[in-house]
Amino acid sequence: MPATITEQTVHVLEFVKEEEIAAPIDIVFETVLEEMARLDGQGGPMPLKLEAWPGGRWFRDLGNNAGHWWGAVQAIKPPTLLEICGPLFMSQPAISNVQYRLKEENGVTRLKFSHRAMAYIAYDPQAKENWHKVEDGWGPLLERIKAAAVKK
Repeated sequence: MPATITEQTVHVLEFVKEEEIAAPIDIVFETVLEEMARLDGQGGPMPLKLEAWPGGRWFRDLGNNAGHWWGAVQAIKPPTLLEICGPLFMSQPAISNVQYRLKEENGVTRLKFSHRAMAYIAYDPQAKENWHKVEDGWGPLLERIKAAAVKK
């Protein structure tokens, strides 16, 4: 069977959001780590594991040696930075960089979140539609981080 060669486009995504959280930076960072393990996908909760050290994995453990690798901790500097690099939720050639940058001023923590990605997405209307729904996932996560940190 002959090989197939097609020309495609690489798609680029950038989602950036800042939050002011009325809680100390240590509490907010701890809450980021906790909530990263409790994502909610379109199908409901997705328990993930985050190994919070350089090179640590962020993955969904389905048991019986099954699961999904989302990324690796590229940089961690408690309590000011968590950076993860990997494909995340994408099942096509992709690379993402997710950053949580925290800075405390006068008892308020400023959290700057970014998700930047590049991916090959073959012409698939559903994949393109999901690509543009990242705010539906990250937005509620950031709100949960804010609410939980303030509550602590």
